[in-house]
Amino acid sequence: MADHYVHPEVLVETGWVAEHLQDPRVRIVESDEDYLLYETGHIPGAVKVDWFTTLQDRERRDFLSKQEFEQLAASLAISNDTTVVFYGDKNNWFATYAFWIFEYYGHANKKIMNGGRLKWTQEKRLLTREIPRHPAASYQAKEPDSRIRAFRDEVLKQSQTGGPLIDVRSPKEYTGELIAMPNYPQEGAQRGGHIPGAVNIPWSTAVREQDGTFKPADELRSIYTGRGIPAGQEVIAYCRIGERSSHTWFVLTYLLGYPRVRNYDGSWTEWGNLVGAPIHKGEQP
Repeated sequence: MADHYVHPEVLVETGWVAEHLQDPRVRIVESDEDYLLYETGHIPGAVKVDWFTTLQDRERRDFLSKQEFEQLAASLAISNDTTVVFYGDKNNWFATYAFWIFEYYGHANKKIMNGGRLKWTQEKRLLTREIPRHPAASYQAKEPDSRIRAFRDEVLKQSQTGGPLIDVRSPKEYTGELIAMPNYPQEGAQRGGHIPGAVNIPWSTAVREQDGTFKPADELRSIYTGRGIPAGQEVIAYCRIGERSSHTWFVLTYLLGYPRVRNYDGSWTEWGNLVGAPIHKGEQP
């Protein structure tokens, strides 16, 4: 078992991806924080999924409806039995976000490329600017899986009852020292701080700095249990817009096998702007 993860099958290494570039049963998906990065060079055959223009509704503060998701998957030549491999920049921030949405609509065969773009480029593997043209497929999504998504009222209840809450942002965001993130004006909030009761475990503690790969299970387990996040209770994770917290959701759910983890994708851009929502500043939960 790779690094003793509970579900090692959801991770593939760069070598595996390189061996399956021509496999018609596999669709490689790049999802980045940097909207223009894909065009500068991507894994051959990989399709682009942008977290904002592709996965979000154009009018509502929400992501795609079930029907829109079906249309997207079909346009990317993804059928229900396709193995979808996600990767991206920022150590797979938005790759895990896309993975999470595919899970939300019930896609079974999906994986994350361990290390993302960083590891692929470090190994000087092939990149191309050629945009692939895959024939459209047909796709039928399942009903949304509400067990993996948290809304603000559920988060408030979790806070009030003392349930496990993880703020995966940087320490300065957590304490309230940093309200506005540089270069992210669309992620602003009226107030800084964190949801009362939330512990600060930055998403980045789960990966190796040198190549962006995930740390072994024993290290990961000590990180979360050491901060009082037990496996037996329902856990809710949040950040600013839900992408970094989807990374933590992936770690807890698939690498450590936590049975009940939810991503609060409204995150701080919603909570920090809510009238009457309680917040706490400082280093303590």
